[in-house]
Amino acid sequence: MILLQLLWAFVQVGAFSFGGGYAALPLIEQQVVIEHNWLTPQEFTDIITISQMTPGPIAINSASFVGIRMAGIVGTVVATFGCILPSLVIVLLLAHFFFKYRNLRMVQGIVKGLRPGVVALIGASGFGLMATSLWGGEGNFAIANLDWFAIALFAVALAVLRKWKPNPIYVMVGCGIVGALFYGLV
Repeated sequence: MILLQLLWAFVQVGAFSFGGGYAALPLIEQQVVIEHNWLTPQEFTDIITISQMTPGPIAINSASFVGIRMAGIVGTVVATFGCILPSLVIVLLLAHFFFKYRNLRMVQGIVKGLRPGVVALIGASGFGLMATSLWGGEGNFAIANLDWFAIALFAVALAVLRKWKPNPIYVMVGCGIVGALFYGLV
């Protein structure tokens, strides 16, 4: 039963994840945290963090992590297959029709109209991850519940990325080391 649930949950994620991995995050959260209660909000944030640090698309990595957590290796295969199946079918169909009709004004209008929606999905996902990271996912957004160290680490990482533009992997590794030291000692 869990394999069918994993398959169906990630088929839905794969079918409605327009705009890439970040746009899929609210859909993944809806399936794995809210509907099925497979993960807590904190666990979801942890899986997204790990998915960011591993090679490959974030939706596929998330499906793999959730699948292995719920049903082992077979769960990983089923969840990952569910995630890529709709995309495979949709991309093949869209590629055929897009190249055939790409110069039509209506097609150009559709593409331009999708862009703001994708940005909104990415923004909503980013806000959700930020809230979980800075307030601990408890849903209580009082200033007293803020993790001030996380805010400082975020600000420093953002400043370093904007000013010196280093490889983001170095920034992630650095933040991971600093976080391990700080939170491991606290």
